[in-house]
Amino acid sequence: MAEYKLLLPSMGEGVMEATIISWLYNEGDTVKEDESVVEIATDKVDSDVPTPVSGKIIKILKQKDEVAKIGEAIAILEVAGTEDGLAAQPQEPKSADEVQTEIPNVDPDVVKGLEEAMESSKTATSFEGSDLYLSPLVKSIAQSEKISDNELQSIKGSGLEGRITKEDILAFVSNRTAPAAPQAAAVAPVAVAATPPPFSAPLKVGAGDEIIQMDRVRKIIADAMVKSKHTAPHVTSFIETDVTNVVKWRTKHKDLFEKREGEKLTYMPIFVKAIVKAIQDFPMINVSVDGDKIIKKKNINIGMATALPDGNLIVPVIKNADQLSLSGLAKAINDLAHRARNKKLRPEDTQGATYTISNVGGFGNLMGTPIIPQPQVAILAVGAIVKKPAVLETKDGDVIAIRNLMFMSHSYDHRVVDGSLGGMFLKHVHDYLQNWDLDTEI
Repeated sequence: MAEYKLLLPSMGEGVMEATIISWLYNEGDTVKEDESVVEIATDKVDSDVPTPVSGKIIKILKQKDEVAKIGEAIAILEVAGTEDGLAAQPQEPKSADEVQTEIPNVDPDVVKGLEEAMESSKTATSFEGSDLYLSPLVKSIAQSEKISDNELQSIKGSGLEGRITKEDILAFVSNRTAPAAPQAAAVAPVAVAATPPPFSAPLKVGAGDEIIQMDRVRKIIADAMVKSKHTAPHVTSFIETDVTNVVKWRTKHKDLFEKREGEKLTYMPIFVKAIVKAIQDFPMINVSVDGDKIIKKKNINIGMATALPDGNLIVPVIKNADQLSLSGLAKAINDLAHRARNKKLRPEDTQGATYTISNVGGFGNLMGTPIIPQPQVAILAVGAIVKKPAVLETKDGDVIAIRNLMFMSHSYDHRVVDGSLGGMFLKHVHDYLQNWDLDTEI
């Protein structure tokens, strides 16, 4: 028999760590290859981690609510065979020198010292006499800044189940009214630029009011929305589109498509197809901003805002949407929406979007002004399709007819997208939908 270290696998670009939600097996249990053994949560999505080998779990190294880095061992399995006959063991986790912890406005030498202190501790610990659960990095910062247990108790944690994160304690340090006297320590104090706390009027809780603690996903959404509004000056353009041809085309094909493919045919693949064509017409919509640099994206990856049963929101991504047919888009959209609502998305399913669409019409709304998901520079919202009388131009003159009309709104980052570009892009999406060819193949 031999031991095998189960490592936390890579979960896509930008994801450096994950929190253990729950173990699906206990120590002593036998697991089979490719079976999910642990549920984890990242700042993007919750997912399962399968084991690449069969064996018996002899040691769980990361317990519930603990944070593990990508490539770090989270459990040890006993597997059949010898070390020579065992499949190649994944690489050991990178050292602190190889993976730099991001701390804003902090000297790199200070960061290195804090990471070395963090690496020296295998599990998160807390101060003596305190019931707070602190990661090694947070504890190191607290110790170097001589933060008392009473002060720690006053910090409102934004992490999982109220855990104090690195950002929470750095914000506390920067806004501390009476800094403690300097203290000699192995780790240098963290220098953080002072930032005035946002103004908020004190809230009064009345009799019978219910206080609901935000869950982890809602906190992430809230932080992302505030960050986007602070980062990008939002401008929104509106247009009303006659989608009668789109409605007729879908009515004609939806039953045949479901019988042939076993899939529902919604309006979303048609909207995405029109967006992709407009992006190809105006590729400077498909960009990101990095300081004073504009990054023009090669791929067209469309994010699709999806409401979850618990009231939260997630944005799965249709990768390389420009390379998919209408049928391919329909299948990809249905698959992502189904897995999103059943919490089966993988972290990579929510990464890499270059443009996003939000269907506010699904809730009966005529229009909306969604917030741009960073680091994208634009987002389109489609409203409810409503039958209305409209004026049509014919060779015999103007006539009034009942048509299917829909509002669209286009919110864009005015740092790099001016009104002309934002408006022309929206007009092209409008034209593609309004002039939809009834003979389009599916």
